[in-house]
Amino acid sequence: QVQLVESGGGLVQPGGSLRLSCAVSGFTLDYYAIGWFRQAPGKEREGVSCISTSDGSTYYADSVKGRFTISRDNAKNTVYLQMNSLKPEDTAVYYCATDNPKCPIVRGKIAARFGSWGQGTQVTVSS
Repeated sequence: QVQLVESGGGLVQPGGSLRLSCAVSGFTLDYYAIGWFRQAPGKEREGVSCISTSDGSTYYADSVKGRFTISRDNAKNTVYLQMNSLKPEDTAVYYCATDNPKCPIVRGKIAARFGSWGQGTQVTVSS
């Protein structure tokens, strides 16, 4: 059974940094893409970043480009999201997802076409 567990969320001041982790068990990440999504209260879920498996290509939402970095450690079956220069509008529950061999990019955005999802970790950016 596939299980994804996010960690690393918390409260941080504007301009601060956090690193989220997504530990995957139940299958190897070697052949799957991993996506990070977020959802703020009253807003739709947004694709934040995705990393492919075939060539390591990465994708980012325009709102986080230059501030967030996605990476993967296949040996640890873990994917990370380094978030720098955080803004209050980054406040949301962050989820990781997998079970798609490619990053699903639809009209330039990361689509939520993944079969397995974690429970999420809260990120709050506030002074």
